[in-house]
Amino acid sequence: MDNLRRANVSATSDFYRSQAEKCTSEADASALPEVRARNMRAAAAWTSMADKLVLTEATRAKAVARKEAEAEARDAE
Repeated sequence: MDNLRRANVSATSDFYRSQAEKCTSEADASALPEVRARNMRAAAAWTSMADKLVLTEATRAKAVARKEAEAEARDAE
């Protein structure tokens, strides 16, 4: 994965994680159980999106590396 793409993924996953932290803070500050529950659900969703993005990009990077290695092996023949 090139550096620009890695930076974009990191920035996006960082954004997702910061949103999760914001939702958690808002949940902690709320006196209303419904609002607290809603914010905790939102925090879980943001965290899940960040985790999935990181996993997807890692899987994609492995696939690209594998294809490049296969192409190099074919070229070496």
